[in-house]
Amino acid sequence: MTNGFTTLSAFGRLASALCLAMTLTVAQPPHLASPAYAQGPASVADLAEKLLPSVVNISTSQNVGGTERNVPRPQAPEGSPFQDFFDEFFKDGPGNNNRGRRVQSLGSGFVIDTTGFIVTNNHVIADADDIEVIFSDGAKLPAKLIGTDTKTDLALLKIEPGARTLVPVPWGDSDKSRVGDWVMAIGNPFGFGGSVTLGIISARGRDINSGPYDNYIQTDAAINRGNSGGPLFNVDGEVIGINTAIISPTGGSIGIGFAIPSELARGVIAQLGEFGETRRGWLGVRIQPVTDDIAESLGMANPEGALVAGIIEGGPVAGGEIQPGDVIVSFDGKPIVEMRDLPRIVAESPVGKAVDVEVMRKGVRMTVKVTLGRLEDGEKLASATAGEDQKAEQPAAVQVLGMTLGDLDDAAREKFGIAPEVNGVLIAEVAEGSPAAEREIEPGMVIAEVGQETVKNAADVADRIEKLKQGGRRNALLMLAATTGEFRFVTVRIE
Repeated sequence: MTNGFTTLSAFGRLASALCLAMTLTVAQPPHLASPAYAQGPASVADLAEKLLPSVVNISTSQNVGGTERNVPRPQAPEGSPFQDFFDEFFKDGPGNNNRGRRVQSLGSGFVIDTTGFIVTNNHVIADADDIEVIFSDGAKLPAKLIGTDTKTDLALLKIEPGARTLVPVPWGDSDKSRVGDWVMAIGNPFGFGGSVTLGIISARGRDINSGPYDNYIQTDAAINRGNSGGPLFNVDGEVIGINTAIISPTGGSIGIGFAIPSELARGVIAQLGEFGETRRGWLGVRIQPVTDDIAESLGMANPEGALVAGIIEGGPVAGGEIQPGDVIVSFDGKPIVEMRDLPRIVAESPVGKAVDVEVMRKGVRMTVKVTLGRLEDGEKLASATAGEDQKAEQPAAVQVLGMTLGDLDDAAREKFGIAPEVNGVLIAEVAEGSPAAEREIEPGMVIAEVGQETVKNAADVADRIEKLKQGGRRNALLMLAATTGEFRFVTVRIE
């Protein structure tokens, strides 16, 4: 091992010699001896040469304050060689309490127009005091942060090119990219600027749980630390992704890298350039996945769409256009196959747009018209509770599906810390090993609906479950409210 690079060992030299001997004695098959094969695969040198000037290194620095240190200053003899060292180390005063340090980091980016806009990842420039853009020829220019979006991990920078001619790269259509297509990544891995790697698209639509709009392109083109923010090109030299994350137990590339697709990034970057912030569409609903059990309990042939668990008060559909228990199966003409499809499609829609939303409501498919609000304006309402203004009655305690149901009175609210706006039927106890316990239902939760019908007392719950049982249903769909008022749907096995 020399300077971190592996050298050829004696064993390796012996193995190489054996391989050479075998090559000399074994005749090559005719198809391997053809001139075309001898030249190797088609070179990408021309494409790389064309694109390298458009890809930049992003260097950031941050001033980090020092920690409290009450270290006394050593007393060095006059003229001691350590005197200068101590003077520098303790120049901020006795104890050096305010001594700080400057932290630097490296990433990648790319030029998108001739005026100096540059795209990178938010995590590359987060908390930076200074940002510098370094071109492939070594030229350095200071950069100004225009805007960031933490939800997609994107950032837009601006430089003043002066006399420098910038070479922008065009956006491509990531939706047209296919698994198996060749792609090229260019970036600044481990500080080695202008590094080119080649691979294919390994998969599309990956959800790595990094944000609400995960829809990553997966590639085996080598991506390492420092590649973040760099472009992923197709063979036409178009940007179809922004390299963002890797899976690696060692910190190096193992051939599993992820890029933000261009069809998601373009809209975000355009908004950052125009407004300095994002302006996303907002529907104002809380949603959860449609599982097999929930689909069965709703009479759906297949689990699809996004189940509406609650409506945010003051949001775009607070007027009842969409209701808790609805399953959204299509939005603005686009099918909602899985729950995670809905937030991304809504966010990509313009604020104020009137859209058609197709829902399944109590077994009936219908279309409702909704005018979208703005997500950024509505996030402050996200913790608000929703639901009908129900009034709890005074029922006798009832046991059903392993739950002991009781009154939701002032005493119960105080005991379990239930918010005043939560109404329905109290779950006072849950029997161990019961169907309710299997679904992690706990005392203090409140049943608001059974089978998409409102319940006001324990008798309502028992009657609804009995009707479901007589109707041949294997599961009961319950709308539960947590003590804070957060709603969710749970299916409980009917014994």
